Parts: sequence; C-alpha cells; structure tokens
Amino acid sequence: MSSVGAFFRLIHAGWIMTREGVVAALPGDQLDGFPRTAWRMAKLLTKRRAKGKDRSQRLSDAIARLGPSYVKLGQFLATRPDVVGDEIALDLAALQDRMPTFPRAEAVASIEGSLGRSVEDLYTRLGEPVAAASIAQVHEAEVVEEGAPRKVAVKVIRPGVRKMFFRDLESYFVAARLQEKYIPSSRRLRPVEVTETLAQTTRIEMDLRLEAAALSELGENTRNDPGFRVPSVDWERTGRDVLTIEWIDGVKLNDLDGLRAAGHDMNLLAANLVQSFLRHTLRDGFFHADMHPGNMFVEADGTIVAVDLGICGRLGRKERRFLAEILYGFITRDYVRVAEVHFEAGYVPRTQNVAAFAQAIRAIGEPIHGQSAETISMAKLLTLLFEVTELFDMATRPELVLLQKTMVVVEGVARTLNPHFNMWKTSEPVVGDWIAGNLGPRGLLVDAREGVSALVSLARQIPDLAARTERLSREIDAMAENGLRFDAETARAIGKAEARHTRSGRIALWVIAAAMVWIAWELS
Repeated sequence: MSSVGAFFRLIHAGWIMTREGVVAALPGDQLDGFPRTAWRMAKLLTKRRAKGKDRSQRLSDAIARLGPSYVKLGQFLATRPDVVGDEIALDLAALQDRMPTFPRAEAVASIEGSLGRSVEDLYTRLGEPVAAASIAQVHEAEVVEEGAPRKVAVKVIRPGVRKMFFRDLESYFVAARLQEKYIPSSRRLRPVEVTETLAQTTRIEMDLRLEAAALSELGENTRNDPGFRVPSVDWERTGRDVLTIEWIDGVKLNDLDGLRAAGHDMNLLAANLVQSFLRHTLRDGFFHADMHPGNMFVEADGTIVAVDLGICGRLGRKERRFLAEILYGFITRDYVRVAEVHFEAGYVPRTQNVAAFAQAIRAIGEPIHGQSAETISMAKLLTLLFEVTELFDMATRPELVLLQKTMVVVEGVARTLNPHFNMWKTSEPVVGDWIAGNLGPRGLLVDAREGVSALVSLARQIPDLAARTERLSREIDAMAENGLRFDAETARAIGKAEARHTRSGRIALWVIAAAMVWIAWELS
C-alpha cells in the first residue's frame, strides 16, 4: 500500500512540475517518440503565469510548492551534476533554502524534549527565529558562563520534518527504480544508489549531534590554520534536535559592498578561501561540502568562519593521491600518467585502453596550456575530465563528484571576490607541499610506515587466524567422512520448499494432461 501511495505522490509532484513549467523548460527539441509528445503536452499544460519566468525561477517555485523534502532533494541533486547535468545542477544550486519560520513555542518544545531540561535552565534568553531553512531554523540566544553573558546561535529541527521527508523518500525510490528499469543509459549513474545516498546524508543532517561532531572535527583540523575557523560547539546544550554554537559577528561573504566597507582585502580573502579548502581536502581528507557564500562570514581581522556543516565530504588517501597526481599531470602535460592513475585507482575498467584514454585526456589538457593561468578554471578542468571518463565507462564516484561540485562553488566565490583570480598560482603552495610530502621520498616513508603497521596488525591476528583455519580443516574432514548434514530447522525449510515444488509440478502435469485430453477430443 505504501508503494501505491508513493506512486501517487510521485504523480502529484510531476503534475506540480508540469504546471509550474519546469518540464516545459527542459531541453526537449532533440527527443523522439513518446518523450517528445509528452514534452509538448507539458508545454500546453504550463500555467500562463509561469511562461514568462526563466527555468531557475520555475524550478524554485515548483520546489517551494512541494515543500521542505523537495528543497532538500534539490540541494542534494545540486551536488550531483553527473546525475542531472551541469545546467540543472546550477539551477538547483541557486535555490534559496528559505522557508517560513515555525512558532517559538514549538522550538521550545523540541529543545526541552531533546535535552530534557527547561529552556529557562538552559538559556538566559531565547529570542525569536532569525532564519529558517528546510530542515531547521536558528534563534539568537544567550547563556551565562563564568558569570558573564555570552551570545549563542541555537539551531532547532523543524517539527515533523523527518516524517515528511521519509514519506516523500518512498516516491524518490519509486522514481529511481523506474528510471533504472526503463532508461538503460541511466543505469551507469546508479539512480537507486544515489537515492540511498540522499537518504543517508539526510539522516545525518537531521541529527544535529552529527553536525556538532563535524564542526568539532573540522575545528581540530584547522586549529592552527591562518585565516580560517569554525564556531565552537556548546555540547551541554546540543542534542539530536538542537545545536548550540557560538554566535558569529561578521560580514557574509556574499555581501561584497559590506566587505569593502569593512576594509577587507578581497584578493587576500579569495586566496585564503581557496587555500583553506585545499588544505582540508588534501591534508585532512575532510572538507565542508556546502561552502556557498551564505554559509561563510568574515570577521573583523579577515578570518573566514564557516557555518552549517550539515553536508561534508571525505576523501581517503587513495582519492587524495589520485586528485594530486591528476593536477600535477595536467601541469606537467604527462597525460599518460594521468591515464595510468585512473587505471591504478580502479576508476576505469581494465577492459579499456590506457593509450586511448590518455589521448582523450590530452584533448582536455592541451587547450589550457595556450591560455593565461588567470583564465584556466581548475573546476572546469575536473568537469571536462569527468565528461571524458563517462566515455570510458568510469562508474560514478560520489566522493569525487562532491569534491568537484564544492570546488566549482569555491572557485566561483573566489572569482566573485577577485575577477582576475589566479587559481593555479594560489593553489601551488598547498598542492606542491602535499605532493612533496606524499608523492616524493617523504611519501614513500609514510607508505612504508603504514605497510609495517599493517604487517604488525596482521601478525597480532595470526594466532586467531590459525585457530580458525584449524577449526575449518576439522569441519571439512568431518564433512568428507560423514557427509553434509543440516540442522533440524534447515531440513524442515528444505522439506517445505520441496513439497511446494512437488505440488506445483503435480498441478502442472494435471494441467498438461487436461490440455492433451481436450486436444484429442477436439481432433476426434
């Protein structure tokens, strides 16, 4: 019954998308057959008021009508241009995650239910909401520490949002399964797996303790970094439905006039932003994956403070090495090495040809060497790279796609601050240091140390492995001597299955026999 309900909710969402002109705004001129007919019908069904809007506005209006669950879906798909395409991803990235606030009384109930204490005991003051998004809203509040008042920001989960999201999630799974079944070309993108990733990331985002842990981890990683930090977490006042952090006084990074009025050096801010992101990515393998300018403040001394760490990304050592070698290979024009890295990492199937893949990589790399470094986009280079890898059956790598999307955003913000920003020159100190430490002699020492640690760990497990091997050997000898035996429950299950099979076989025989009698009678 839930699948039927999910199907009807999916139809309702499709109707809203059609009426708001989203379907009609999609590129349908090259479609054939029924899809093209459906696209033309969608154009006729579009509301008159929607026809004068651009695609981004139509999409925004439709998602706002569908509610918080679809806002979250749109935000997630904005991180997956491999799934929805670059243009749609940009439209989704422009979505304004601004929802109506919910009453302060409901926020109080959520806080007290999550922390098990009264609001008066937790805060000396809890103000009205100052901002609201699809999953939570933020209140300005005060606490007293060591006899002095301290301003804090209190993030509270929107009541009922979990139930609403997981109800709509059933519709997303229905759509993903239909896509895999009827659009074979989309199977490479693994739509069901993408939906499972959405479910998992949203579960994490809806537990504010996990966002607090991410803030804490990033805070420790960046403790000694120049010009970048995250707010400190008030763990005493943080639970599943509430997160309390220090209040940040600063200018938002998207307020360019405010930044100039405050006397900030725009070039320095751009360089600081990019170098910080690359440090987090290459050095730590843990990065803020939602670094749009509305999530970053600049303090009076020029320090960038990042908030809202609901979406974060991780890269293992292999992925970090993969990224660094790709960038280094493009810089040195060693396209064969770039191709080999893809095969060594297992990203491109061994059935493909390395030389042919290197030729495709060269088609990306050569044009950039005739350009000024200021005009070369590192994010665009990675986008082109992923487009080429699609031709060679490279499976979707969510961690790399998330990295690419974040790099696009960070580079875009940096060029907004400084239109002549040189991404490569700014990145060189961070990337060069990481390459020297991980791909040179120091890197070999690190690999050797990790290899020794793995051998020591294996040596510690040898007694347990030997005991398991001995038990397995005894069990194999017993089976060879006495035959394979089942426990009582297994025997009963096999008996029932065989009985069902036998009954089905007898019924089939009777049907065949009856058919033969009927045919013989007809012939007579």
